[in-house]
Formats: sequence, structure tokens, C-alpha cells
Amino acid sequence: MLLVLRPVFSLLFGCGLLVLGNGLIGILLPVRLGIEQVSADISGLVMSAYYLGFMMGSVSGQGIIRRVGHIRAFAAFAALATATSLVHALVFNVALWAVLRILTGFCIAALYATIESWLNVKASNEGRGQILSIYLVTTYLASLIGQLLINAIEIEGLGLFCLGALLMALSLVPVVLTRVAGPELGGVKRLGLRVLYKASPLGVVATWGAGMLSGAFYALGAIYAGSLHLSVLQISLFMGVPIFGGLVLQWPIGRLSDRYDRRTVLLGVLVMCVLSSVVLSIFSFGGASLTTLLIAVVFLGGALATIYPIAVAQAYDYVDRSDMVGASGGLLLVWAIGGTVGPLVASFFMGRFGPSALFVYLAVVGSAIAAFTAYRMLRRQALPSAEQTNFVPMQTTSAIANALDPRTDPLPEFYYNDEDPGDR
Repeated sequence: MLLVLRPVFSLLFGCGLLVLGNGLIGILLPVRLGIEQVSADISGLVMSAYYLGFMMGSVSGQGIIRRVGHIRAFAAFAALATATSLVHALVFNVALWAVLRILTGFCIAALYATIESWLNVKASNEGRGQILSIYLVTTYLASLIGQLLINAIEIEGLGLFCLGALLMALSLVPVVLTRVAGPELGGVKRLGLRVLYKASPLGVVATWGAGMLSGAFYALGAIYAGSLHLSVLQISLFMGVPIFGGLVLQWPIGRLSDRYDRRTVLLGVLVMCVLSSVVLSIFSFGGASLTTLLIAVVFLGGALATIYPIAVAQAYDYVDRSDMVGASGGLLLVWAIGGTVGPLVASFFMGRFGPSALFVYLAVVGSAIAAFTAYRMLRRQALPSAEQTNFVPMQTTSAIANALDPRTDPLPEFYYNDEDPGDR
């Protein structure tokens, strides 16, 4: 493990700092919007703008990296993400904050692609799976700690914005000093959505639903928690515990999806999502202890985190190995579309029926995907477990990360002519 970790430690450290800062800003904004008494539907517009930017970055960010080089691109995107965090602190304007969230989402998508391309270069074929696992744990833990950092400084001041910006700026140091070139990103091409849907209708629909569900919860969950008059510490726990649940539950649920019909496991995960959402909706009316809320939300987080990787594994069952990275790029775009639409729809209902409508929305969307899953189980015979691809835990970062997936073919090597790798 140490031999695998040593060449990528600086990249993982830089990525951890970036995710720390982004996670802190991500929970700080909805809490501050609540303090400023911005309505839930307007807050949803602001927070969903991040996913719109992420979708745009997923589509065009790699082209920018290819034109200017990896180090220059990372420096530019990290500087822009840092600047947007500071502008939030300087000016409170809902429309401006929405624009800043678009920029942040674009930059984060491009930054993920840059880091993951370096990880691909430093990963041997034998160590790709280990690096992917370490990367997954790093991003999950950094995101969890980022939620808790909101308790570090008084929330009404500028300090938390500055702290988030500082962490993003510091992520430049270990990454920019890396002198290993990234691979040629032009070799990563997304499969068309029509091709993907024809190969695996359930994989595409479940991926879209995963974006609809997780985008809405992580954009608006802090607003719901604030409506229960929870303290800042309690809100950070409410948003952090689901991340922990997602990290812990991916492995056992993944093992089940490898041993049994993957669609049955997906159906069970969706039922868990619906039941936990119903419980949380009921608690918002009748009241519940913080412990009860956290137990419910940890299972919700576990469900939200596993829908996407199960959907990807389901799609991989029906595409060639050589097309898997391209399929993951198309599925990531589908997820980002869902992540953009989900907070908009959920916030609309929250603005009219109250904060608890968030979990009514999650229950309805989860039920709809579960119904489609049951329908597909009737339409297509299940693959024998021996013919299924293995489940691999993953996050929604970039298609480049999926090139680390041991199920896929490694990205083709690319050689820079006479350029100094440090200039890339």
C-alpha cells in the first residue's frame, strides 16, 4: 500500500485540500442564505447553479486542459474557484451568488479531471484499483470534514469564506509542483446518450435519478435542517453523517450487487431511500431527537451514494470493455443534468409546501425509479452473476477517474514531444 500511495500522495493531498474548501463553501452558502431569510425556492436556484456549472465543466473543461496544459489549467481553475469563494464574502446578491456557483461548478469539474488524469499516469495497471479506492476515501473524508469545518469560525462573519478560499488556494501547492505529465484527454470520448440508453435503459434512468436525488439533498438539506432550528453544529452533523454513510455502505451493498441480480439490489437501495425520506418527512412535523434524525439520514446517505455506482455497473454489464470509460463520461453527464434539475424541482415544492417537501420529493423520485427498475426486471432477463461486471465504489467526479477502474481498459499512453513535463 505504501508503494502505491507514495507516488500519488502529493496529488491526493492537493485534492483533499480542494474538496475540504469546496465542502465548506457548499454547506456555508445555504446556511447563510437561511440566515438572510432567502426563500427555499430561490435558495434552490442558487445551489442548483453549481450542478449546471459542473455539467458545463464536464463537457468543455477537458478541451481547455488539452489546449493550455495540465498545470496551467489547474492553476487557473483553482485560482478562479478561490476568487469566487472570496466574492461571496464581499457581496451578498442572490443573482451574483448563482453566477458564482456556476463558475465554481465548472472549475471543480475541470479540477477533478486534471487531478484524475495525473493519477492515471502514476497508476500501474496492477495498482489502479487501489489508487481508485484511496482516492474515493480521500474525497469522502475531505468532504465530511469540510462540512464540520463550518463550526471553526463564527458563521456570520467573513472568516469561513476566507478559510474555504485558503484551502482551495493551498491545493495548488502540491499539485502544481508535480512534474509528471497528464495523459492525452482527447482519447476519452463519451458514448452518445441514445447508444447508452439502448444498451442499458435502467443504467441511464437510474443515473439520472441519482443526480435528481443527491443534487436535491446536498443542495437543500442544510436549509431543511435550519428550518428545524438546529444549531450550526447540528446542521453540520446532519449534512456530514450522510457522507459517512455513503462511504461505509458502498462496500457491503456492492458485494450484494455482485452476488445477486443487480437490479434487485438497486430496488432494495431505492426502497431504503424512500423509507428514510418518509421517516425524515414525518419527523419534520412531529419532531424528533437529533439522534433519530442522524440515524435516518445515515441510511439516506448510504442509499444516495450507492445508486450511481450500481447504475454504472448495470450499464457496464451491457457495453464492451473498450467503451466503458466513454460510457462513464456519458453517464456522468446524465447525472449532472439530474443534479441540476433536482434542486430546482425540490426547491419549488419547498417554497410552496414547506421544507419537509424536500423529503416528499425524494420519496416520490425514489419511488418512480424503483417502479422503473421493477418494470425493467420484467422486460429483460437477468444476467447470471458470473457474467456481471464487478461493483466498484465510485464518486461523480469525472470520466477520467473511471479509467482507474480495474474493469476498464487503461487510457492510451501519450508522449509529449520535447516539452518539459513541468510545463504541462
